Amino acid sequence: MTQFGKVAVLLGGNSAEREVSLKSGNAVLKALQNAGVDAFAFDPAEQNLAELRTLDVTRVFIALHGRGGEDGTVQGALQYLGLPYTGSGVLGSALAMDKVRCKHLFQSAGLSTSPYRVVDAQQAHDVEAIISELGAVMVKPSHEGSSIGMSKASSAEELQAALEEAFKYDSQVLVERWITGREFTVAMLGADVLPVIEMTTPRGFYDYQAKYQSTTTEYHCPAALTPEQTTHLQHLAKQAFDLVGASGWGRVDAMQDQNGQFYLLEVNTVPGMTEKSLVPMAAKATGLTFEQLVIRILEQTL
Repeated sequence: MTQFGKVAVLLGGNSAEREVSLKSGNAVLKALQNAGVDAFAFDPAEQNLAELRTLDVTRVFIALHGRGGEDGTVQGALQYLGLPYTGSGVLGSALAMDKVRCKHLFQSAGLSTSPYRVVDAQQAHDVEAIISELGAVMVKPSHEGSSIGMSKASSAEELQAALEEAFKYDSQVLVERWITGREFTVAMLGADVLPVIEMTTPRGFYDYQAKYQSTTTEYHCPAALTPEQTTHLQHLAKQAFDLVGASGWGRVDAMQDQNGQFYLLEVNTVPGMTEKSLVPMAAKATGLTFEQLVIRILEQTL
């Protein structure tokens, strides 16, 4: 493991996903140290990133979620410092973090995604017209993850309330047609597309509580799909991942409606990395332990 040199695990940060990032980062750090890697924790919220230069760091494992860590900001800073880092580069990170521009890209490339509207806090919007056009909708702040600020709306009144909640996190909000059906995620590891996972929850959708707090959320890996459906979904996910310029490792979320049609939701370039997270779950289905997965990701910086 000496080939890696001294590795800084970036965790925490200032985003709304700080607590999740601390869990991911500490799990990654423990795995690296158990594998014999000279690794230590570095929290950009408490230390200046430029200090990495004075600590003899040779490469960085990014376990930051959300703004400041997953949006290209820290990637650009590390590139400027001349430090190799895990995951997507500046462009891929920035585009994947921006749900609105991701939707534009999916649509322009002809990839299946749910109809949507974009609402800006600084511009007038007609909630009645949006509901009339799209029906029930899912409302998402453009630059947040972990389902933060997201909510479902079935009426103009509910949509207005949902927009006001989303505007607390972002000035630009994605409003997309609600899809009733099954929810899936497809993990990427280098050139490999990992087995499909299906998430089921008695809650309205796979929200923050379902992801991190609920004991009733169930995961099925590999998902109960036909071989043809699995291949199609994996191909669609890989197209989306490549389209936004993502690389290294990550995750693509999608849904399937009651007619069997798949729809892309979003691309995640630094998904959760606790031992119970989705990417480790998919990797485990291929025979990789959590420790092996972490090393595989770090090897991409060599």
